[in-house]
Amino acid sequence: MSRPIAPPNLPSLVKAAFNKARNSGDVTYYPTQVAILTPRSITFQLRYSPALALKPKAPKPKEPNGKPFNPFENPSPAMLIADLPPSHRLVLNKFAVVPEHFILITREVKPQTHVLEKDDIAATFACIQAYRREGQELFAFFNSGPHSGASQPHRHLQLLPVERMKDGLEGVERGSEWSVLAERLTESEKVLPFSVFSASMHSDMSEEERHRAYLELYIRAANAVLPNTEVPIEGEARISYNFAMTSHSMALCPRSAEGAIIKNKAGEKVGEVSLNGTVLAGTALVKNEAEWDALREDPDKLLDILRGIGLPPSYKSAVSL
Repeated sequence: MSRPIAPPNLPSLVKAAFNKARNSGDVTYYPTQVAILTPRSITFQLRYSPALALKPKAPKPKEPNGKPFNPFENPSPAMLIADLPPSHRLVLNKFAVVPEHFILITREVKPQTHVLEKDDIAATFACIQAYRREGQELFAFFNSGPHSGASQPHRHLQLLPVERMKDGLEGVERGSEWSVLAERLTESEKVLPFSVFSASMHSDMSEEERHRAYLELYIRAANAVLPNTEVPIEGEARISYNFAMTSHSMALCPRSAEGAIIKNKAGEKVGEVSLNGTVLAGTALVKNEAEWDALREDPDKLLDILRGIGLPPSYKSAVSL
């Protein structure tokens, strides 16, 4: 199969498609307030978007046993950014918290719960490289399994321009200190409250080497969750996990829960926070003011949430390939 090649002007294509779809109402953008939390010297973005609590739910099937609506099976022209031959497409995220958030989808319907194939990793890296050529960075992430924050069963990886992830940080205390967590794992792994398996990458790796690096991280994570169990490298994944990729690194964290309850100083429940693969960027999102206030008043509550979503940090996580 031929090597995937992203459009050379991908950043401008994404920007133009996002602006057009937002103006037409095909994409909804949810503005956020942002704060920087630094529990145990881990720099995390906390974003608050009350409007996101009103996000519409996916339509239910018309028939009792009907197939759920799949927005990726036949994406509307307004959402389509570009084809990425031979096996993928690029579409906009319909509900964006980060401007220019876009998604890599398989042309063929494939399960989100399966182990990623070589073409998935290659297509993702092609997008990352297209941004690098324009002097920009992309953060790519993948949610797989019931505890990962996954919402769509059609296989897809999500892509966020790192500069747009920094929107709003200019006037925030310690805002300049934030950078993508997956790029900082060598310095952060000793203080993270959950296990992350990571690997360095270099630009001249082959597609096979890059895919093998992902598989090795997945196998190590699966072995940590399910010791002494054979881990197939095709088909249904044995664990819930988040995977992230940047131009320099890969990171994978096994998940045991999607999120956790947040309590205020009085010990009263004020909400629940759910985390997906953006946790590997060092970001979290809340939807009500009580959650926002509780975490800013006591950033160590974020550590409690992070401890509850995965494995304890007792596994050697860094590897160079």
